[in-house]
Amino acid sequence: MPLQITGALGDPDLLSLPWDVPLADWPQHHLVDLPRGISRHVVRFARLSGKVYAIKEISERYARREYQLLWDLARLDAPAVEPVAYVTGREEGLDAALITRHLQFSLPYRAVMSGTLRPDTLTRLLDALAVLLVRLHLNGFYWGDCSLSNTLFRRDAGAFAAYLVDAETGEMHPMISEGQRLGDIDNAHTNIFGEMLDLEAGGLLHPSIDPMETAEDIVTRYHRLWGEITQDEIIEEVDWHRVEQRIRRLNLLGFDVAEMMVRRKVGTGRLIVRPKVVDAGHHQRRLLRLTGLDVEENQARRLLNDLDGFRVAKGLRHEDEAIVAHRWLAEVFQPTVAALPAELRGKLEPAQLFHEVLDHRWYLSEAAGGDVGLPAAVKSYIENVLVYKPDEKAVLPDEPG
Repeated sequence: MPLQITGALGDPDLLSLPWDVPLADWPQHHLVDLPRGISRHVVRFARLSGKVYAIKEISERYARREYQLLWDLARLDAPAVEPVAYVTGREEGLDAALITRHLQFSLPYRAVMSGTLRPDTLTRLLDALAVLLVRLHLNGFYWGDCSLSNTLFRRDAGAFAAYLVDAETGEMHPMISEGQRLGDIDNAHTNIFGEMLDLEAGGLLHPSIDPMETAEDIVTRYHRLWGEITQDEIIEEVDWHRVEQRIRRLNLLGFDVAEMMVRRKVGTGRLIVRPKVVDAGHHQRRLLRLTGLDVEENQARRLLNDLDGFRVAKGLRHEDEAIVAHRWLAEVFQPTVAALPAELRGKLEPAQLFHEVLDHRWYLSEAAGGDVGLPAAVKSYIENVLVYKPDEKAVLPDEPG
């Protein structure tokens, strides 16, 4: 069978890669060195036309299956890497290959947890992983192999967003069963505990982190979040504010409430309430619609706050929000990003850079007892913060204090 690349092929240069050679033996000039987790398969990163692709050597059957599962997750807008294509018909004796788009500015959890990690940072990472599992389960997806190495994270303002990177063992169902869900969590506990022990044995885990406590903490956080999202709540009709409190808790956990299921408990004056929860995305969608910027949810929230502040400061409260957004882009966001030296822009993605400049402006203004202004904040941020940050495309910088 001749070489065949199947999928949403956007880069014809993929055909020029040395598919007749085992992936482990590919020439270095085709590859880019990026952090990756432990995998039972050979995985390499290739850079073509300015894009980076992750390529995994795997049997044809599983390459087709994983490609389809990743597309199913993409259609559901689930947090997972983007499938590009799968390759079949390579030289005799060579497995097929799955191609996904590398998630820019991301790292495996394993890479994050190797070395110094502050307790509050670990807490946010565990929360992100728990949220990822809940979102997958709400979509009817059974992962089967949740681990540190199979998860990627990206900065999302002051928090983190987690993504599935390996769906090889996954299964998509109309609705996940209780047995599948609990089995998935048991697998996650076992895998994560084992990886933490491995990091500890290699001297790569901070002494303050206990492997068993960390693995159990993820499970605890998952069950608390799942219960918050799915459990019925019985309230008195006069206690509707409790429903509002629950919606606020869900918003803080990263979920939006689309609607409520409310029914009366037979023979009582009480109501049984269950929120219908969907993945958070209101701020992302609003920012994308207004500006074309496609960023993480917390970043979107922060940028929209600045946009709304710009609207008030400029006396544009009654102006169409699309016109205000265009002015904010042209007068605030784009000049801020453009002010950064070209050689430093690879350190963080633009939305994160803007978020950190806003933080820096706030600290400077607090110290000065008044607003220092955006230009001064940008100049100070470049000189005192950004130049000391490593490139986040390859290395995780220390958390800001």
